[in-house]
Amino acid sequence: MEPYNPKLKEHSRTLRTNMTDAEQVLWHRIRRKQIQNVQFYRQKPLLTFIVDFYCPAAKLVIELDGSQHFETAHQTKDQERDTALAGLGLHVLRFDNRQVLLETDAVLNVINEMVKERM
Repeated sequence: MEPYNPKLKEHSRTLRTNMTDAEQVLWHRIRRKQIQNVQFYRQKPLLTFIVDFYCPAAKLVIELDGSQHFETAHQTKDQERDTALAGLGLHVLRFDNRQVLLETDAVLNVINEMVKERM
C-alpha cells in the first residue's frame, strides 16, 4: 500500500460523488478491470495528494486536467506532484478533459499500452 495522509480520506470520498464529466466518462471505461484485467481506483489519496485514478498493479496514476492546469502556476504544481509520485515508482499520465470527452478511444489506447508496458 502506498503512503498517504489519512486526513484526505473524507475529501476523496466527496470527490468521488462529485466527479467531472470527463472523470465519469473515463471511470465508466476503466472500472471493473476493463483494461488488462487490472483494478483502478478513483480519487485515491497518495502522499499528500488525491489522484484522479490509480492502478496499483501497474503503478500508474491518471490525471485529468481542466483548463486551469494550463496556467503557469498550475503547471509548476503539477510537475512537483508528478515528481513526488515518481519518487514512489509511479508513472503519471495526464490528459485534458477535452481529450477524454472527444477522443475517448485514443485515451483508452494510451492507458492500455501503458498498463501492458508496466506489468
